[in-house]
Amino acid sequence: MKKSNLPSIIAICFSLSAVLLSHLVATRIFENVPHIEDEMAYVWQAKVIAGGQIKLPSPPYAKEFLVPFVVDYNGFRFGKYPPGWPAVLAIGVFLNARDWVNPILAGLAIWLLYRLASRLFGVTVALLADLLTLTSPFFLMNSASLLSHPLGLFLTLAFVLAWMDAWQKTDNPAVDNSHLPRWLPISTAALSLGLLALTRPLTAVGVALPFLFHGTWLFVKGDKTRRWQLIYFGLLTASVSGLLFLWQYIVTGDPLLNPYTLWWHYDKIGFGQGFGRSEGGHSWHMAWVNLKFSLRRGEYDLFGWWGYSYTLLPFGILALIWKKNWRSLPAMLVLPSLIFVYLFYWIGSSLFGPRYYYEGLFAASILSAAGLAWLAGWPTLPSQAWQSYSGWHKARPLLITVLLSLLILVNLMFYLPWRLNGMVDLYGVNAQRLHPFQTPAAQALTPALVIVHPKNWTEYGALLELSSPFLDSPWIFVRSLNKEMDQQVANAFPQRTIVEYYPSDPYSFKIIQRAP
Repeated sequence: MKKSNLPSIIAICFSLSAVLLSHLVATRIFENVPHIEDEMAYVWQAKVIAGGQIKLPSPPYAKEFLVPFVVDYNGFRFGKYPPGWPAVLAIGVFLNARDWVNPILAGLAIWLLYRLASRLFGVTVALLADLLTLTSPFFLMNSASLLSHPLGLFLTLAFVLAWMDAWQKTDNPAVDNSHLPRWLPISTAALSLGLLALTRPLTAVGVALPFLFHGTWLFVKGDKTRRWQLIYFGLLTASVSGLLFLWQYIVTGDPLLNPYTLWWHYDKIGFGQGFGRSEGGHSWHMAWVNLKFSLRRGEYDLFGWWGYSYTLLPFGILALIWKKNWRSLPAMLVLPSLIFVYLFYWIGSSLFGPRYYYEGLFAASILSAAGLAWLAGWPTLPSQAWQSYSGWHKARPLLITVLLSLLILVNLMFYLPWRLNGMVDLYGVNAQRLHPFQTPAAQALTPALVIVHPKNWTEYGALLELSSPFLDSPWIFVRSLNKEMDQQVANAFPQRTIVEYYPSDPYSFKIIQRAP
């Protein structure tokens, strides 16, 4: 084995470990079922796309057929979320491998993180960044979920790497792609950013912002060829991103109508009356409160260091400045850029960590790793060689290694298990709620329409995992609103057994009428 190949082999092992660990968390903690409204809506949309549709006719008495964040408008039913992630998740649904989609994306992100960090700071920092990310509770929770963020992180890293391949030279032969035709990385960058806009539009704005300034500088300083390349990038990105308006036109009939506002009219980006639920609308004060709340959660969840996860970031920034590593600035500015653009959104995030900033996780990991390497005296640029140590300089890397090992050990032994165990049975949703419908006695009742009488919406929402948006599954679930409407819904499905169901008495099925 060549010594030069060893870092890449270690990175591949990290990547495979990310896939397996994320799937393990998805199976053991989340039981491979959606727990929150966002996940339920994404799964519904993915099932529809896997069935070859974008929207469906609204079911009769649609209010009883509640699916969180799935709206009924002009006689049609569709999810409020942009189509990027549901389309990717639909591949997993179609292949009966839904639970592997995000773990695989997580593994790919770890590999791209290694490539990016190697290019900017060298393989030492790259492997440290991979290790920090792989053990991050923030990374593992989101990678095991059914949320869109792992796809967002993958597309962000693909965009940043391709941008650098197109317009930044490197002295690191391990990541030198100068032999590639220039149109290839430019097209890859444009497609990645465009697909990110189809997945998480506001996140795409935050990711693009530092590169907008970089691209403007390249346009002003560059020659005619470079300017045409940037124009091509902009046109291709706009063409792919513009499909978002086409999708909005298909589902709503209006290319400028955001489906978010069809569920909550105040679910918009901006400040003032009509933005958010607060009296008087979203404000800079509320933005500051959301920011503090989200960042406070990240102090713990980023690396699991009990409120000290940001400790290495200032040293990473100092290392960047000390080494004058200015070419890394656009990539490292993605994180503060995301924090800035999400000030304009009326709600913060903490349940899965500060997930609105998740696509900037790579910057936090790289800067922390660079700070660690700088403190230890390890190389923080691709061209640097390992130094000869003596005295304190010889003890310093040993002390830093011991400290890092202790921090990771504390996380793996204490914080990570505590944090993950806190996500078990989230909102009372678990796979056990599905078991009563999988017994032979229950299966004998199908095809059935189940009128659910829940104490809270999650008791009903947990059962949607067994139903199909096309209303052709053995079980169809509706949420009881009143007896009159329950009867009207039952009359609309004369070919099904009608069952009343109380989640508080899970193995009891009250048969109202049997299928003919």
